[in-house]
Amino acid sequence: MLAKTWWVLALACALAGGALAQGTGAFPGRPVRLIVPFAPGGPSDLLARTIGQKLTETWGQQVLVDNRPGANGVLGTELAAKSPPDGRTLLLGTSGTHGINASLFPKLPYDTVNDFAPVTRLAQVPFVLVAHPSLPVRSVKELMQLARARPGEISCASGGSPSQLAAELFKSMARVDLLVVPYKGAAPAITDVIAGQVSLTFGGMALAMPQVKAGRLRALAVTGARRSPALPEAPTVAEAGVPGYEVTTWYGVLAPGGTPPQLVERINGAIVKVLQSPDVRERLLGQAFEPLADMPEQFAALIRSEVAKWAKVVKDAGVRVD
Repeated sequence: MLAKTWWVLALACALAGGALAQGTGAFPGRPVRLIVPFAPGGPSDLLARTIGQKLTETWGQQVLVDNRPGANGVLGTELAAKSPPDGRTLLLGTSGTHGINASLFPKLPYDTVNDFAPVTRLAQVPFVLVAHPSLPVRSVKELMQLARARPGEISCASGGSPSQLAAELFKSMARVDLLVVPYKGAAPAITDVIAGQVSLTFGGMALAMPQVKAGRLRALAVTGARRSPALPEAPTVAEAGVPGYEVTTWYGVLAPGGTPPQLVERINGAIVKVLQSPDVRERLLGQAFEPLADMPEQFAALIRSEVAKWAKVVKDAGVRVD
């Protein structure tokens, strides 16, 4: 009887100790992988490394950024979807991977909504339409005039599905014919524009701004609803000649579907705390990101609405990837 009582007390203490450890930061217990489904150096990669570094400090475990580019983010996103739902594999998702791709690819190897547990958004940012200085245009109106005079000849690099749809929407609304060239990520796309291999791109602000300030690229407009404080001299595409045009991309963290809600909330709390730290906010704002944070339920609702929104844009643009 005494031995049995001792065993029960020992088990109770072990369970209490485990609960206490979880409550004081035992998770994750080993390194966490943060999959970025795009090439190194792009906006997603910059965000992942900024957040990952601070989470490493918070958890006392290394957060490893794992770049898996390809197929507009599909390859890395599939890898995350099929990972164990234990919180130790996370995905840096975007409005492309969890909005546009659901309609762009008719046969995705995962369910955009049901195969993921949204954690929180991180930030949002408009694109900036930039041109190589050799292209003889200094405004959106001049670009439209040149594109109409040379249909299908002006190339536009696409660094992912949001960039591609930004270009396709511009083509449709501006009534011009650009040659859209897909790339595996924003960094290689903008690199080729700098080199003059491609004429234009709808690039991420964080990547494009230093090149614009250095004179390697020319900013024609930003794609948001209002001018960006990071590039106030650049008009919006809407005010520059294409009324109603607006494209803003967002970034967020997701876990594999089936991850326990309590664990999702725990990860959410850690990331929100990171986003609220002054040094992270300052760094993100300096790279033209607008920091965001929301609850898992809010993020899930946004993803559902984004899938519906971009389905119409993809259909109207007539874009499909088989």
